[in-house]
Amino acid sequence: MTEIIIAIGIVFVIEGFLYALFPTSMKNMMKMALEQSENALRLGGLVAVFIGLVIIYVLK
Repeated sequence: MTEIIIAIGIVFVIEGFLYALFPTSMKNMMKMALEQSENALRLGGLVAVFIGLVIIYVLK
């Protein structure tokens, strides 16, 4: 359980750095995401989940 909380904390740190260092780029990326179809966003999310699971599997 502690590992999950640490992982969530790392996600917040990375997100925070991105918004702090590149606010204009992050706003542009959000605009681009709004222009994408739901299926494209869903596919991107599934790909991210798959990559994350592979990374976890390899490291465990």
